[in-house]
Amino acid sequence: MSYAVTTEAHPNRLRATLSSGGTAVGLACHTGDPHVAETLALAGFDYLYLDQQHSVGGLASPVEMVRATARTGTTALVRVAANDPVLIGRALDAGAEGVIVPNVESAEDARRAAAAAHYPPDGVRSWGPTRSAHGLGSDPATVNGQVLCLVMIETAEGVARAKEITAVPGVHGVYVGPGDLAVSLGLDPVTGPQDQRHRAAVAEICEACATAGIAAGITGDPVAEAGRGFRMVTAGSDVAFLKAGLTAARARRDALTNEGEK
Repeated sequence: MSYAVTTEAHPNRLRATLSSGGTAVGLACHTGDPHVAETLALAGFDYLYLDQQHSVGGLASPVEMVRATARTGTTALVRVAANDPVLIGRALDAGAEGVIVPNVESAEDARRAAAAAHYPPDGVRSWGPTRSAHGLGSDPATVNGQVLCLVMIETAEGVARAKEITAVPGVHGVYVGPGDLAVSLGLDPVTGPQDQRHRAAVAEICEACATAGIAAGITGDPVAEAGRGFRMVTAGSDVAFLKAGLTAARARRDALTNEGEK
């Protein structure tokens, strides 16, 4: 008796949205907890990026995080810890439909990221779809046409080379790292994004992306950032929502305490 597991590949909804010129709104998961990731993925946003760079969770187990988002309809991205082909390959083999690669400062950096995210002849990704076949499938050409490679520009050096970075084949978008960019410009990481120098640098990145026909992404208010030219906006994260909820709960507690003291 033979036994075979069949899987039906599905298209990358986020890539389809961005390729058609649409705007996508997503969330971020920094805790590294699968249950939290699943809850965020079920909230009905376009994508969820699972942070492996600044996450407080384990860096070695993106599989459980990606598995938690399966069948939710939300595109799962992994922000890898570094521009490393091993980390990029592992994230995609875990089932991620795209990667966000940090600290890209040149066309060569961008080419290395794009190559790691694509099978030959478009790249150097090793073929071994043990789990990733459950999502985008196992045919190299089909997967290459669906996977997303987003690179991060987060330094002054990266901004200066934005045009050459965005022109690299296989790079589908640029995700701005506003805090690191502020630090690189000699600004405060929290208040710096409001500085005119920061805003000018961000505008330069958006313009380069528009010229290249790829998407620009950032974390922030979707309406405001879309107005600046961003077509991929992360509206919040698990940690931010937790802090906001705690602040609201504390305010209610303080109101009760103050009422009792009257």
